[in-house]
Amino acid sequence: MANEEDEGLTESAILLMTLGTDAAAEVFKHLSPKEVQKLGETIAKLQIVPKERVDMVVKKFHQQIGLESSLVADTDNFVRDVLVKALGEDKAGFLLDRILQGKDVSGIEGLKWMDAQTVAELVRNEHPQIIASIVVHLERDHASEILKQLPERTRNDVMMRVATLDGIQPHALKELNEVLSKMLAGSDKIKKTQLGGVRAAAEMLNFMGNAAETSVIQNMMEHDGDLAQKILDEMFTFDNILDIDDRGIQTILREVQTDSLVTALKGTDKELQEKIFKNMSKRAAETLREDLEGKGPVRLSEVEAEQKEILKIVRRLADEGTIQLSGGADDAFV
Repeated sequence: MANEEDEGLTESAILLMTLGTDAAAEVFKHLSPKEVQKLGETIAKLQIVPKERVDMVVKKFHQQIGLESSLVADTDNFVRDVLVKALGEDKAGFLLDRILQGKDVSGIEGLKWMDAQTVAELVRNEHPQIIASIVVHLERDHASEILKQLPERTRNDVMMRVATLDGIQPHALKELNEVLSKMLAGSDKIKKTQLGGVRAAAEMLNFMGNAAETSVIQNMMEHDGDLAQKILDEMFTFDNILDIDDRGIQTILREVQTDSLVTALKGTDKELQEKIFKNMSKRAAETLREDLEGKGPVRLSEVEAEQKEILKIVRRLADEGTIQLSGGADDAFV
């Protein structure tokens, strides 16, 4: 099974290398961090690929390429360019250190592929500062699910620390190594990683659910009212889609499946629904209205799940600069 996986990775790497950095970067944007890491490592190991091998891969993927048997002269630079274009300098730098220098990829990277309950059990007895330093490395919805598994007092403490965290120094990463196994080798040479802060806390709260969200905000209000207000200002909920201009709504709708939109709009305010309808073609709007009226009762959990998926699209588009979110900071989402 492992051999089949290795073969698939090699073929995928060859195909990406025929596309060039721009097209390959677009592909990487749709992969998970783990897939990016595996493909990046495979590309970095490749040098000259025989033409026969290239032809076989291209035929398998129904693509056309030229007659060049040497795909990329410098695979290190290729994978570096692809990752920077796909992920940005900071995120790419973290992966490149491990891909090109063979650094250990356990620890926090491994947590990204564990379910929330397992991670929560793993960190439950750690100091809140350690937990905060861990969750800021994770996807916001994943971090939120983990935090919901923790006792309320611990969760509130952790969120306070996330909101006031302005970065993680190399010596702190070494401390995480001791907690989660070896994550980074030679971390003294690594610059401070910009993680945490008000926006990170706001994004986690967006996924947390009303009860936990209210508890966290009330706790913050008691300790630091200004900080709590800054977090509230950064939070973006499904209802805030109303604040996005018409061009932005149209951009979002192009990336959302109709079934997902129908479920997400169940029970929402009529004003929000009308905002969506007016940014669709007349025929599409009529069809959506009919689907909404004809759809039976839907569990609240299903509605919230679809809304979260759409919010992920909204945040990605905002991060890319494709749409502008009203009321928030100008910086892109982390």
